Amino acid sequence: MSNKKPTDAELTQQYNQYKNELQSLAQKIGELESEVEEHKLVIDSISPLEPERKCFRMVGGVLVERTVKEVLPALETNYSGVSGERDSYGRFFFGSVRAKLNFLFFLQIQQVIQSLLQSYKRKEQEFMEFQKKHNIQVVSRQ
Repeated sequence: MSNKKPTDAELTQQYNQYKNELQSLAQKIGELESEVEEHKLVIDSISPLEPERKCFRMVGGVLVERTVKEVLPALETNYSGVSGERDSYGRFFFGSVRAKLNFLFFLQIQQVIQSLLQSYKRKEQEFMEFQKKHNIQVVSRQ
């Protein structure tokens, strides 16, 4: 194996690849976090409404008509599974199968977010080491 110095074009390609990967990870993290916030917003919006009021929910790509009293518990279970702000373990063991599946799904989203954050930090560290190793300095244009 020879210690061949990479060309400027190869360094530029690697630099751009790091930047694209970091941007992609950040975008996915943002999408998942916005989904969590969307749940909170809906919960805050429908909580004060009468339980018998009609509302609609997207289930598997189909818009279904429900009442607030039917939708709110599922949303709260989903949100508590994601945010950890509420004690949802009792609901998990005694809730319906649908509530359990929703809880597990959103618990998985939280785990995915954490995993993506760790991947982002690792990739960012690799990127910084790459820049240092090849003496790459970013010059901002104004």
